[in-house]
Amino acid sequence: MSTLISCHNVNKFFGSKQALKDVSFELNVGETTALVGPNGAGKTTLFSILCNYHLPSSGQVTIFREKPGSTALIGRMGALPQDAQLDPRFAIKHQLELYAKLQGFGKKDAAKECERVLERVELSQVLNERPAALSHGMRKRVTIAQALIGSPELVMLDEPTAGLDPANARNIRQLVMDLSGDASFIISSHNLDELERLCSTVLLLEQGNLSQQEIGQQSQNQLQSITLLLEPTQLEAANLLANIQGVNNVEAVNKQEFVISYDALNSPQFDIELIQGVQQQGLQYRQLTKGLSLEQQLFS
Repeated sequence: MSTLISCHNVNKFFGSKQALKDVSFELNVGETTALVGPNGAGKTTLFSILCNYHLPSSGQVTIFREKPGSTALIGRMGALPQDAQLDPRFAIKHQLELYAKLQGFGKKDAAKECERVLERVELSQVLNERPAALSHGMRKRVTIAQALIGSPELVMLDEPTAGLDPANARNIRQLVMDLSGDASFIISSHNLDELERLCSTVLLLEQGNLSQQEIGQQSQNQLQSITLLLEPTQLEAANLLANIQGVNNVEAVNKQEFVISYDALNSPQFDIELIQGVQQQGLQYRQLTKGLSLEQQLFS
């Protein structure tokens, strides 16, 4: 596969504070990548360097083998910063056409491109509206439409579903899934459940240090685990689960969530046996997931 982004020993200082520490990673074309980490970990700094909003203090970054900010990348990548705002003075049509013209579209083609990206986010009807007439979710989708101008090969989205209601968040997730065959995505978000469904690779930043892993490539021990979410109960659920045949160990994440390890060799259909055992013990399950969740893999 061809290389999408290559970072080697990237450091970033703001005065005496070091935001990124020898960050190195490589991503391939076609991947949807999650950028995660606690507040202050350096996510926005790394995002800004990739978008050429900031320059690294040292180290090398290339995107499609070009330096960030290169004219060769115009039209090949689009970005949505977390705090992106629309200008309240101008209609959506005027603003998106301006962004299209900045990418080299002529007047007529810019108008067509504006209509295309708004249709892509199901907002054709707001073409002539000003931002004040739109809901928060609609404004967010317009800013995502801006990032799609020119059909970029790389789209970077910083907290694309933050503050959205479940319906709008689902629409954004579906949009990313629909476009993932045509573009590579980097998505920064605190919603790990969302990222687990969308992404194949995780970049985890903690205090400026980065680690990289593939989602789904779990160890053999993790593959022999099941994460079980139960309905609220006053019973000693962990003890009841431990009595089910085939269970080796039960770890309580909280009063409702349990990680259950088992012998996959001797119990190849353990998930079915577990559901039957849960019902026999008088418990009700809400969700069952094979292996560990993304949150458990990263932070347990």
